[in-house]
Amino acid sequence: MSGRPLAEAKWLPATLGLGGLASALALAELLIRLDWVSRFIVPLPSEVLVSFERIIVEEDVLSRFLATAGEALAAAFLVTLIGVALGVFLHRHRLLRSACESWVAGLAAAPLVLLYPLFLVIFGRNALTIVMIGFVSGLPPAILKTVEGLSGTRKVLLDVGRSFSLSPAQLFWKIQFPSALPVIFVGVRLGLMFSLINIVGVEFLINFGGLGQIVNELAERYDLAGMYAAICFVILVSVCFFFASERLERWLLRAS
Repeated sequence: MSGRPLAEAKWLPATLGLGGLASALALAELLIRLDWVSRFIVPLPSEVLVSFERIIVEEDVLSRFLATAGEALAAAFLVTLIGVALGVFLHRHRLLRSACESWVAGLAAAPLVLLYPLFLVIFGRNALTIVMIGFVSGLPPAILKTVEGLSGTRKVLLDVGRSFSLSPAQLFWKIQFPSALPVIFVGVRLGLMFSLINIVGVEFLINFGGLGQIVNELAERYDLAGMYAAICFVILVSVCFFFASERLERWLLRAS
């Protein structure tokens, strides 16, 4: 296959995705203008698009983004450090793993954001509360994927390591951990996404800093176009975080 068809095949999914999104927005615009959808519930997509400039200029959305990004990165650091360590611990202690793994999986599906009143009592109404909720929310996928990655190490690789008389620590650092890194990175990336979702949710609930607060304020003012623009901005930030973490994962794997 020549270079041109390869390039076209590479950009085709993105083109189809953007085209589908544009078509959906155009359909929504038409339905709202025909009064089939109430403007008191959903504003015109064109109005939402125009409101982007207003929320950036008037609502100081960039500094709020930096606050949310800082909280998300702090939570992601804790998730990586503690989540991977707990995953290694569970992998090494099979009895404890059998007892706790299903509970950790259940915790991943639980709406932990609803525990925010407890975190407010413990940490107070500040950024630390938001970071800790993001950290707890991102832990389960990091733990589970670490266990999965370490358990998936091929037995033949371990046998080769033992044939060279490697110690258990050497087996772990030279064979098991490098082999598990791709799966561990998936868990860390999922943990970052879980953390970001819950961080924005708590910012909205307690009306404290970041992107969640701006959505709350615009909703209280009944500024529908601005509120939807802020929500779209949050979605855009989430997408950028996902792609940035994916690129970082590829770079680290190549470097290792």
